[in-house]
Amino acid sequence: QVQLVESGGGLVQPGGSLRLSCTSSRIISGIKVMGWYRQAPGKERELVATIADGANINYAGSVEGRFTVSRDKTKRTVYLQMTSLTTEDTAVYYCQMRGPWGDYWGQGTQVTVSS
Repeated sequence: QVQLVESGGGLVQPGGSLRLSCTSSRIISGIKVMGWYRQAPGKERELVATIADGANINYAGSVEGRFTVSRDKTKRTVYLQMTSLTTEDTAVYYCQMRGPWGDYWGQGTQVTVSS
Protein backbone atom coordinates (compact mmCIF):
# COMPACT_ATOMS: atom_id res chain seq x y z
CA GLN A 1 0.00 0.00 0.00
CA VAL A 2 1.39 3.36 -1.02
CA GLN A 3 1.27 6.26 1.38
CA LEU A 4 1.83 9.90 0.56
CA VAL A 5 3.21 11.91 3.45
CA GLU A 6 2.91 15.69 3.39
CA SER A 7 4.89 18.18 5.42
CA GLY A 8 5.60 21.88 5.61
CA GLY A 9 2.23 23.29 6.58
CA GLY A 10 1.73 25.68 9.44
CA LEU A 11 0.83 29.18 10.50
CA VAL A 12 2.24 32.10 8.53
CA GLN A 13 1.54 35.82 8.38
CA PRO A 14 0.08 37.43 5.28
CA GLY A 15 2.82 38.03 2.76
CA GLY A 16 4.84 35.13 4.05
CA SER A 17 6.02 31.94 2.40
CA LEU A 18 5.79 28.21 2.97
CA ARG A 19 7.11 25.17 1.16
CA LEU A 20 5.05 22.00 1.16
CA SER A 21 6.51 18.58 0.41
CA CYS A 22 4.82 15.29 -0.36
CA THR A 23 6.79 12.05 -0.52
CA SER A 24 5.54 8.61 -1.45
CA SER A 25 6.45 5.58 0.64
CA ARG A 26 7.97 3.93 -2.41
CA ILE A 27 8.70 4.64 -6.04
CA ILE A 28 5.43 4.38 -7.99
CA SER A 29 5.70 3.25 -11.59
CA GLY A 30 3.65 4.98 -14.24
CA ILE A 31 2.96 8.30 -12.55
CA LYS A 32 1.61 10.73 -15.09
CA VAL A 33 0.55 13.69 -12.96
CA MET A 34 1.60 14.98 -9.55
CA GLY A 35 -0.04 17.90 -7.89
CA TRP A 36 -1.68 19.79 -5.09
CA TYR A 37 -5.28 20.50 -4.19
CA ARG A 38 -6.75 22.43 -1.28
CA GLN A 39 -9.97 22.61 0.65
CA ALA A 40 -10.99 25.62 2.68
CA PRO A 41 -13.66 25.41 5.39
CA GLY A 42 -17.11 25.21 3.85
CA LYS A 43 -15.75 24.93 0.31
CA GLU A 44 -15.13 22.13 -2.14
CA ARG A 45 -11.67 20.77 -2.83
CA GLU A 46 -10.02 22.70 -5.65
CA LEU A 47 -6.98 22.27 -7.83
CA VAL A 48 -3.96 24.36 -6.90
CA ALA A 49 -1.23 23.14 -9.23
CA THR A 50 -0.22 20.07 -11.21
CA ILE A 51 2.93 18.93 -12.98
CA ALA A 52 2.72 16.26 -15.65
CA ASP A 53 5.06 14.42 -18.00
CA GLY A 54 6.96 16.77 -20.26
CA ALA A 55 7.02 19.30 -17.42
CA ASN A 56 3.51 20.34 -18.36
CA ILE A 57 2.49 22.60 -15.46
CA ASN A 58 -0.94 23.94 -14.62
CA TYR A 59 -1.90 26.49 -11.93
CA ALA A 60 -5.17 27.76 -10.60
CA GLY A 61 -5.60 31.37 -11.58
CA SER A 62 -5.68 32.45 -7.95
CA VAL A 63 -2.16 31.17 -7.27
CA GLU A 64 -0.39 31.71 -10.60
CA GLY A 65 2.68 33.86 -10.16
CA ARG A 66 2.81 33.17 -6.42
CA PHE A 67 3.06 29.38 -6.18
CA THR A 68 5.54 27.05 -7.86
CA VAL A 69 5.07 23.30 -8.21
CA SER A 70 8.04 21.03 -8.81
CA ARG A 71 9.08 17.41 -8.36
CA ASP A 72 12.23 15.38 -7.95
CA LYS A 73 13.63 13.20 -10.73
CA THR A 74 12.47 9.97 -9.13
CA LYS A 75 8.89 11.27 -8.93
CA ARG A 76 8.79 10.30 -5.27
CA THR A 77 8.43 13.87 -4.05
CA VAL A 78 6.35 16.80 -5.21
CA TYR A 79 6.81 20.29 -3.81
CA LEU A 80 4.71 23.42 -3.61
CA GLN A 81 6.55 26.66 -2.96
CA MET A 82 4.04 29.27 -1.83
CA THR A 83 4.87 32.98 -1.63
CA SER A 84 2.91 36.18 -1.01
CA LEU A 85 0.39 34.20 0.97
CA THR A 86 -2.97 35.75 1.78
CA THR A 87 -5.76 34.77 4.13
CA GLU A 88 -7.57 33.36 1.10
CA ASP A 89 -4.89 30.65 0.89
CA THR A 90 -5.89 29.21 4.26
CA ALA A 91 -6.92 25.61 3.68
CA VAL A 92 -5.95 21.98 4.07
CA TYR A 93 -3.57 21.15 1.25
CA TYR A 94 -3.57 17.66 -0.27
CA CYS A 95 -1.09 16.14 -2.65
CA GLN A 96 -2.07 13.69 -5.37
CA MET A 97 -0.16 11.29 -7.60
CA ARG A 98 -2.08 9.96 -10.58
CA GLY A 99 -1.50 7.33 -13.24
CA PRO A 100 -3.43 4.93 -15.45
CA TRP A 101 -4.02 2.76 -12.37
CA GLY A 102 -5.85 5.49 -10.48
CA ASP A 103 -4.60 7.94 -7.90
CA TYR A 104 -3.14 8.29 -4.43
CA TRP A 105 -3.83 11.11 -1.99
CA GLY A 106 -1.99 12.44 1.01
CA GLN A 107 -3.66 12.96 4.36
CA GLY A 108 -3.57 16.74 4.08
CA THR A 109 -1.55 19.45 5.78
CA GLN A 110 -3.05 22.60 7.27
CA VAL A 111 -1.92 25.98 6.01
CA THR A 112 -3.21 28.94 8.00
CA VAL A 113 -2.46 32.49 6.91
CA SER A 114 -3.24 34.93 9.68
CA SER A 115 -1.82 37.97 11.40
